[in-house]
Amino acid sequence: VTSKCLLMKAEMTGSKTAGRREKPKEAFEDTDGLYDPECENNGMFKAKQCNGTSCWCVNTAGVRRTDKHDTDLKCNQLVRTTWIIIEMKHGERKAPLNTESLKKALMETITRRYMLDGRYIGDIVYEKPYITVDLKQNSSGKYPGDVDIADVAYYFEKDAKGDSIFHNDRLNISIDNEMLLFEKTVVYYVDEVAPEFSMKSLTPGVIAVIVVVVLAIVAGIVVLVSSNK
Repeated sequence: VTSKCLLMKAEMTGSKTAGRREKPKEAFEDTDGLYDPECENNGMFKAKQCNGTSCWCVNTAGVRRTDKHDTDLKCNQLVRTTWIIIEMKHGERKAPLNTESLKKALMETITRRYMLDGRYIGDIVYEKPYITVDLKQNSSGKYPGDVDIADVAYYFEKDAKGDSIFHNDRLNISIDNEMLLFEKTVVYYVDEVAPEFSMKSLTPGVIAVIVVVVLAIVAGIVVLVSSNK
């Protein structure tokens, strides 16, 4: 399995090939998804990534974990992503999914197709129509030569979205003689050190949750004080 950093660099190189129609000026890309990364000689992401004069720090999955700053930004270390949660919504099926058959099929796919050691696969949970796969890998428990969970998640996400890196070998998961098709795939990352985002960079939904939690705590304090009078 090729490292995610080198794969992203290859994809960006391919997207710059001459002869493709020039994009409209108002068109833009989600640079937090696909950008032209700086890679170490071993294929790992460099802790600091830049796009012109804008720079940010990333984790071992190459995902931004700080606000964007100027080129003076210091990223002291490449923070390891220890837990990756892959959440998928499957399409309509003729027959209900059997949970045990689903777990077995996904375990075999992840270990054989992406060569990930099975001990890095945590829970596989099915809550119709959502399937959640946990990949967990601490640096202390990762052996030399082991495939990184960040690389596996990238390959899997590409496969699930029909944009396989294995060009002549598309993902084919059959459960009880019926193909498993995915309508939506989202990947979440948990690092060994908390990310460093400012409030202004958080989405309105996240801010709303924080406000509700704070109000609930304040309300609890008020009730406690009142009851002690």
